[in-house]
Amino acid sequence: MDVHEAYDQQYEPGDIVYVIYRNPHIQNVANIQEAAIVQNPDHEEEISLFLYETYYPVSDELAIFKTKEEALEAYETYFGDLEGANELW
Repeated sequence: MDVHEAYDQQYEPGDIVYVIYRNPHIQNVANIQEAAIVQNPDHEEEISLFLYETYYPVSDELAIFKTKEEALEAYETYFGDLEGANELW
């Protein structure tokens, strides 16, 4: 079992998760966004993170959290207080 398979086992299709998403156009902007875990339509044996109409492979390279509270705690650890920041939920 590789790292990605082990990570995939933490989630099931239909799970709602929260991710810290960095704006690809403005690197110093990050938000917490709700996303869904779904079956990958191109590779049905894999799951994907569905965010902004795009499928992303679930991996340890993504900041995925099972609860909003976990995402908030991580955001504040790495980016500071959310007060005044753009929350997208």
